[in-house]
Amino acid sequence: MNSKVPVGKKIRSLRESKQMEIEVLAERAQLTVEQVKAIENDGPLPGLAPLIKIARVLGVRLGTFLDDQQSVGAVVSRAQDERESVRFSNHAAEGHENMIYHSLSEGKDNRHLEPFVIDILPDENPKFDLSTHEGEEFIYVLDGQVEINYGKNTYVLEKGDSIYYDSIVKHHVHGYNGQKARILAVVYTPI
Repeated sequence: MNSKVPVGKKIRSLRESKQMEIEVLAERAQLTVEQVKAIENDGPLPGLAPLIKIARVLGVRLGTFLDDQQSVGAVVSRAQDERESVRFSNHAAEGHENMIYHSLSEGKDNRHLEPFVIDILPDENPKFDLSTHEGEEFIYVLDGQVEINYGKNTYVLEKGDSIYYDSIVKHHVHGYNGQKARILAVVYTPI
């Protein structure tokens, strides 16, 4: 059983430690105050893009929100180990959580890459908004089929397929035809 990481509480704590008002964080991250409040109250997370923007404003890496432990050496993630997870709505129109992120780099200090195994939950009526953030993403399909809307293109990937793209281009990742899938995703974001 995976435990949920309290991302919002960590963001609020960092913001308050920097004596930054929520309105300032929202403006600098180009988000609404309501979005930041919802995130800080551990509501459904809208996806990685807003978290990346918040991390940049607060001057921390994305992983700061996802784990607390720090290790300067190698970090081993074993299949049998219980992993904390973070649930995202991934810009779903209804805001329900349809993606579960399992970090593969939990505890690694000063990392530049964020590797995840992501479970994409089935969604009978997927509605979503494309998102954008600085950096790059690599996705490898472990199980099922995945549809990726990238700019004006749509790609359908099957088990064993991969894609690498610049995440500054508007994009969205979801299960093909609303089906469940599992992917390995590696996200790079400059600080």
